[in-house]
Amino acid sequence: MSGTSVPEPRRPLGPGGSGRSAGTAGPTWTAGVPVGEARVGERVRWWYESVLGWETAPGVPVRLRVGVRFDVLDVPARAGHAALRRLGPHTPVAVQGDRVLLLVAAGSAEELPGLLDWLEWGSLPLGLTAVGEGGLMAAPAPGSGVMAMPAPGRGALPAPVSGERGSCAQGAAEWLRPPEPGREVEASLPTLSASGCDEGTPDLVRLVDTVAAECHRVRLRRVCARPPAAG
Repeated sequence: MSGTSVPEPRRPLGPGGSGRSAGTAGPTWTAGVPVGEARVGERVRWWYESVLGWETAPGVPVRLRVGVRFDVLDVPARAGHAALRRLGPHTPVAVQGDRVLLLVAAGSAEELPGLLDWLEWGSLPLGLTAVGEGGLMAAPAPGSGVMAMPAPGRGALPAPVSGERGSCAQGAAEWLRPPEPGREVEASLPTLSASGCDEGTPDLVRLVDTVAAECHRVRLRRVCARPPAAG
């Protein structure tokens, strides 16, 4: 048919509908994840599973399975920092935004409601939660030295290509006190069985009481800081 122009075929859309051509700078993708993030996630997963022996969940960013070797107390940052004195020197502690993640003995999450009641904190809104069996925790990125280590039988991972966001893949959480390779994490975690032992033993009862008291102080400060209601 004369005089009718045929439109050029449309370029296939990339992830997110970007429609970028091959020559345009931008991240490349594998299984729906930017290659840089996938590479960083591979290194992070290897460190947790092969070096520490911790279980991870599929996907990127990497997440740790809770309730297997440890549970997690998720508390406000001020309360978490106040609780450090109740922890052993080797107890892992992570920070995520304005929250502190305290690793405690597996099974502690189930004990928390009864423990708070026994300590007479159970009726107050404290803003602390416990994550136990079946839960997940964002895996803090190991240190840069760990990320540069070659995995057994493999070379070091290549650096991300231009435009990839691999360096940000595990940026949601950071270790305040990182776990130590070669040290069984269970021995360093606060547990109910440590109640009544010496001060150097991580004790879940003392830890929860300290955290609850600080959470209550934070809540009272916020209430007192509110402007009075207009009469």
